[in-house]
Amino acid sequence: MAGADLALLLLILACLVLRAAGLVVAGRLRPDHPFVRWAASVALATLAAFIAAAVFAPTGMLASIPFPARMLGLVVAIAVMLRRGGFLAPLLAGLAATAALVLALQLAAG
Repeated sequence: MAGADLALLLLILACLVLRAAGLVVAGRLRPDHPFVRWAASVALATLAAFIAAAVFAPTGMLASIPFPARMLGLVVAIAVMLRRGGFLAPLLAGLAATAALVLALQLAAG
């Protein structure tokens, strides 16, 4: 077995073990347990880091969207989230604002 194949197999096994351990632990914890709150906080912090990276240092196709459009989408999404809550409405509002500004910038450029 090649080194890369062995590494992939070990990674898959480690993920399965961690998932099984998570299911065992999660089944015994209350939703208001401090560990559950900590895990939720870590998950939200990770999501915030990915969003910040996508807005401030994008790669791939996202890099072709102008920075003001990315910022407008972020600001609109945060405003809608603070006003209405949830995640779907802010996501859609942020995407719509970004798309509208990109379209406006393209039309203005000619």
